Amino acid sequence: ADLAGQGILVTSGLAKGIDAAAHEGALEKGLTCAVLGCGLDICYPPENRKLHQTIAEKGILLSEYPLGTQPERFHFPRRNRIISGLSSGTVVVEAAGRSGALITSTYALEQGREVFAMPGEINAENTRGSNNLIRQGAKFVENYLDVLEALDFKYAPTQKSQVPSRISKKEEKKP
Repeated sequence: ADLAGQGILVTSGLAKGIDAAAHEGALEKGLTCAVLGCGLDICYPPENRKLHQTIAEKGILLSEYPLGTQPERFHFPRRNRIISGLSSGTVVVEAAGRSGALITSTYALEQGREVFAMPGEINAENTRGSNNLIRQGAKFVENYLDVLEALDFKYAPTQKSQVPSRISKKEEKKP
């Protein structure tokens, strides 16, 4: 929500859990983009039907697959390259040892994007991957301000109706 409030388009995959929370939070203060692993007319997972509809009305639904394409297991890792490709940075909030978020972070690195990770409990399976990313050099992030600073975004509260803008600290100093 805080990143969206700064005019940043929050992009994720509409999966259960952290993805859905990211989309919901973004819609509170700004925009979100859901990249699907199926046709735009298919809601997967079905539990996110209401969120899918809300994003269709107030955000962006994106898919490389034609209408009617059913979700297939191999579509999801592939769509993650689009999520990272649309983003200046990938923030991994929670990732198990094997996780789609880790696939997205690998694509992000290949694409020259920043990778951020929030630390988690050291013995928890659901944070093993994100903790490992930090050990491998991902930027440690505690809150949205860490992301803004690393990506050189100017902190400026925005209203939901404003068009997102990016002003680097270098441009900000120009007369």
